[in-house]
Amino acid sequence: MAQLKNSAQSKLEQYLRGDDSIPPIGNQSPESSFPKRERIKHLLIGSAKAVTSTIHYLQVIGYARAGDWSPLQPTDNPDEVISILIRQILMQ
Repeated sequence: MAQLKNSAQSKLEQYLRGDDSIPPIGNQSPESSFPKRERIKHLLIGSAKAVTSTIHYLQVIGYARAGDWSPLQPTDNPDEVISILIRQILMQ
Protein backbone atom coordinates (compact mmCIF):
# COMPACT_ATOMS: atom_id res chain seq x y z
CA MET A 1 0.00 0.00 0.00
CA ALA A 2 2.82 2.42 0.88
CA GLN A 3 4.50 1.63 -2.45
CA LEU A 4 1.28 2.48 -4.32
CA LYS A 5 1.01 5.79 -2.43
CA ASN A 6 4.67 6.63 -3.22
CA SER A 7 4.08 5.88 -6.91
CA ALA A 8 0.99 8.09 -6.96
CA GLN A 9 2.88 10.84 -5.13
CA SER A 10 5.72 10.62 -7.66
CA LYS A 11 3.31 10.92 -10.59
CA LEU A 12 1.56 13.82 -8.88
CA GLU A 13 4.86 15.65 -8.40
CA GLN A 14 5.76 15.11 -12.08
CA TYR A 15 2.36 16.47 -13.11
CA LEU A 16 2.66 19.56 -10.96
CA ARG A 17 6.21 20.49 -11.96
CA GLY A 18 6.12 19.23 -15.54
CA ASP A 19 8.49 16.60 -16.90
CA ASP A 20 11.60 18.40 -18.08
CA SER A 21 13.34 15.14 -19.00
CA ILE A 22 11.56 14.99 -22.38
CA PRO A 23 13.88 16.30 -25.12
CA PRO A 24 12.68 18.92 -27.65
CA ILE A 25 10.86 17.51 -30.67
CA GLY A 26 12.17 18.10 -34.19
CA ASN A 27 13.70 21.51 -34.75
CA GLN A 28 12.35 23.25 -31.65
CA SER A 29 14.68 25.90 -30.34
CA PRO A 30 15.99 25.51 -26.81
CA GLU A 31 13.92 28.53 -25.72
CA SER A 32 10.69 26.83 -26.75
CA SER A 33 11.61 23.67 -24.83
CA PHE A 34 11.59 25.48 -21.47
CA PRO A 35 8.45 24.74 -19.50
CA LYS A 36 5.94 27.51 -18.94
CA ARG A 37 3.23 27.86 -16.35
CA GLU A 38 -0.39 27.33 -17.26
CA ARG A 39 -3.45 27.87 -15.12
CA ILE A 40 -5.76 24.95 -14.51
CA LYS A 41 -9.07 25.10 -12.65
CA HIS A 42 -10.51 22.23 -10.68
CA LEU A 43 -14.24 22.35 -9.94
CA LEU A 44 -15.96 20.20 -7.35
CA ILE A 45 -19.74 20.21 -7.59
CA GLY A 46 -22.01 18.10 -5.42
CA SER A 47 -23.46 17.89 -1.95
CA ALA A 48 -21.59 19.80 0.74
CA LYS A 49 -20.63 16.50 2.34
CA ALA A 50 -19.26 15.02 -0.92
CA VAL A 51 -17.33 18.16 -1.86
CA THR A 52 -15.84 18.55 1.62
CA SER A 53 -14.91 14.87 1.73
CA THR A 54 -13.16 15.12 -1.65
CA ILE A 55 -11.27 18.24 -0.61
CA HIS A 56 -10.00 16.44 2.49
CA TYR A 57 -9.05 13.34 0.49
CA LEU A 58 -7.04 15.48 -1.96
CA GLN A 59 -5.23 16.95 1.03
CA VAL A 60 -4.47 13.49 2.45
CA ILE A 61 -2.88 12.36 -0.83
CA GLY A 62 -0.88 15.59 -0.98
CA TYR A 63 -2.49 17.24 -3.99
CA ALA A 64 -3.81 20.43 -2.38
CA ARG A 65 -4.36 21.78 1.10
CA ALA A 66 -7.98 22.11 2.15
CA GLY A 67 -7.41 25.86 2.58
CA ASP A 68 -6.43 26.21 -1.10
CA TRP A 69 -10.04 25.62 -2.20
CA SER A 70 -12.62 28.39 -2.40
CA PRO A 71 -15.34 28.42 0.25
CA LEU A 72 -18.37 26.29 -0.62
CA GLN A 73 -20.86 28.28 -2.65
CA PRO A 74 -24.45 27.25 -3.39
CA THR A 75 -25.42 26.50 -6.99
CA ASP A 76 -28.83 26.93 -8.61
CA ASN A 77 -29.60 23.30 -7.73
CA PRO A 78 -30.96 22.54 -4.27
CA ASP A 79 -28.52 20.88 -1.85
CA GLU A 80 -25.60 21.41 -4.25
CA VAL A 81 -22.43 23.44 -3.74
CA ILE A 82 -19.33 24.27 -5.75
CA SER A 83 -15.71 24.80 -4.73
CA ILE A 84 -12.88 25.88 -7.04
CA LEU A 85 -9.14 25.31 -6.92
CA ILE A 86 -6.88 27.19 -9.34
CA ARG A 87 -3.36 25.84 -9.76
CA GLN A 88 -0.37 26.79 -11.86
CA ILE A 89 1.26 23.78 -13.51
CA LEU A 90 4.40 23.60 -15.60
CA MET A 91 3.93 22.78 -19.29
CA GLN A 92 6.51 21.85 -21.95
